[in-house]
Amino acid sequence: MIEPLLLTTVRICTFDGDRLLTGASGFFFARDERLFLVTSRHVVIDTPSGHEPSRVEIEFHTDLQNLAASSVLSIPLYQDGTAVWRQGADAGGDIDVAVIELDRSALPPTVPLCCFTPQHLQSSLNEVEVGTSVLVVGFPLGFHDTLHHLPVVRQAVIASSFGMRFQGQGYFLTDARTHRGLSGAPVVMRTTPNDTDLPWTLLGVHSARLDIGNRDQDMDETLGLNCAWYADILLTLTAGD
Repeated sequence: MIEPLLLTTVRICTFDGDRLLTGASGFFFARDERLFLVTSRHVVIDTPSGHEPSRVEIEFHTDLQNLAASSVLSIPLYQDGTAVWRQGADAGGDIDVAVIELDRSALPPTVPLCCFTPQHLQSSLNEVEVGTSVLVVGFPLGFHDTLHHLPVVRQAVIASSFGMRFQGQGYFLTDARTHRGLSGAPVVMRTTPNDTDLPWTLLGVHSARLDIGNRDQDMDETLGLNCAWYADILLTLTAGD
């Protein structure tokens, strides 16, 4: 049997009409009977860079017994000129997380959905120590098992005080080797929650690598640090209308 963690995450491709723009990562989050696709907000819009896709595509499995079988769902990002995604903000500013509600009826009934839920969120922030080992699950540079349509994982550790908003922003730091294409990937910690079928705690949503402006490009290596937005924002973004 395939590990359920690998079924939570999907590859996202962004398009302007039929023109392919970028690749990213995303994951499923279920709340009650509602199903959401979670990714980074800058995947669906990034005005400073001129990235304004009109739709995204996700690839998903259609048969758990045959992981080579897959299908693609195209998701418009606008309806009647209005964005379909939800994004959040707090006292520190905009949060780089977006959710799109999915119509379950648009997915074949045989889709082996594996979703994070509110019970997978970390309830007490002071229980996660700096240096804790975590995984980032996604599609770095689009790389993945193309036969079985599965993501890969990168090892990481918590690199800042978890629960203390780094520089007043709603994210914490991880120390990991990451690449483009991982934006929107879940950052998870192995635990034994109530859901024994998916024994992982969802800590954050990977956003981007961090660097410093005064780094000597010839003398200094990149920091190797990344920001991950606290996953509890999902409780706000997936609340009922």
